[in-house]
Amino acid sequence: MNIIFDHQIFYTQRFGGISRYFFELSEGLVRQPDLNVSVVAPFHVNEYLRYGNRLLVKGPYFGGQFRSAGRIRRWGRKLLLPMQYALKKNADIVHETYYSMNPTGNGRFRILTVYDMIHELFEDQFRSDLITSRAKVAAVSRADHVICISESTRQDLIRLLGVPRSKTSVIYLGYSLIGCDANKPATSLSNGRPYLLYVGNRGGYKNFSNFCRAFASSIALKNVFDIVAFGGASFDSSEQALLSELNLTGQLHHAVGGDALLVSHYRGAALFVFPSLYEGFGLPPLEAMSFNCPVACSNTSSVSEIVGEAGIYFNPHSADSMRDAMECAMNSKELCAQLIDKGKERLKMFSWDRCVSETADVYQSVVSGFL
Repeated sequence: MNIIFDHQIFYTQRFGGISRYFFELSEGLVRQPDLNVSVVAPFHVNEYLRYGNRLLVKGPYFGGQFRSAGRIRRWGRKLLLPMQYALKKNADIVHETYYSMNPTGNGRFRILTVYDMIHELFEDQFRSDLITSRAKVAAVSRADHVICISESTRQDLIRLLGVPRSKTSVIYLGYSLIGCDANKPATSLSNGRPYLLYVGNRGGYKNFSNFCRAFASSIALKNVFDIVAFGGASFDSSEQALLSELNLTGQLHHAVGGDALLVSHYRGAALFVFPSLYEGFGLPPLEAMSFNCPVACSNTSSVSEIVGEAGIYFNPHSADSMRDAMECAMNSKELCAQLIDKGKERLKMFSWDRCVSETADVYQSVVSGFL
């Protein structure tokens, strides 16, 4: 079976959950018997693909940041992509890596993965990006089959876009962090204080501001812990104003870096807090569990589906609920130990090998006419 992954996510994302998913999927599928797998990209900017299997992608890494880099990439895409797709015209499966108004590549069947319905559920936060919702509708409509990364996402897709359930499958993601040194000492702050860890972007539905308010309302937490916000951009003026208002300026630290540094922060944290109002899946709680970091998280969308009994839950709309959950965890070493043990068991449900195997089964079923 000939399978191609299109260029989209590898042209736009250096790091990130979606490109990691397709990197792991392609790396696993290329090792499967009777599958011919390739990524169509005359060049790419993705760091995972850069150090991956050289047989997957013909084009080189071209992620340099200089004055004319963007223009060169645009012209290269315009001129070289049609040639590469023409060479792959006999594909059995084209798996689109993101949403586009028009189809990419030519194949007998077309597969799409839907990660979440955030743009539709939080439309007011994405008014400047309405094209993504329109492109998602177009991509879902032309797909022969749609893979959803959680049952919660599938239910949202069916409800919001009217997609037949028979056209969908649920395949959970695995979890992994690339380039990690397992023996590297855990990170601690320069002032030696223990910390609660937050990972990812912080705006809108990610609910970071409510997390800060919950933390600031707890004298017990403030007296002992700091907060590390890993990833995302530096604190903007509105965030700095909030931290000043809550008297947290000296206790909230921003860190950014690769997977090895993130692992070190997971291992050094007293608690990982996941306050998001909505997630299509939510990799960070699994990553935290894999490094023996207890998890406190929202009780919404797919989060409880993924975390199961391995987290202490709170209502993300309520700062009081969030504060109580964090205090409960930090006041009980026994509870934290239980969460860590349950996390180890929960992780057995999620692996890239399982994701690869179930995806290959979907491909085979689509080609054979069973889906």
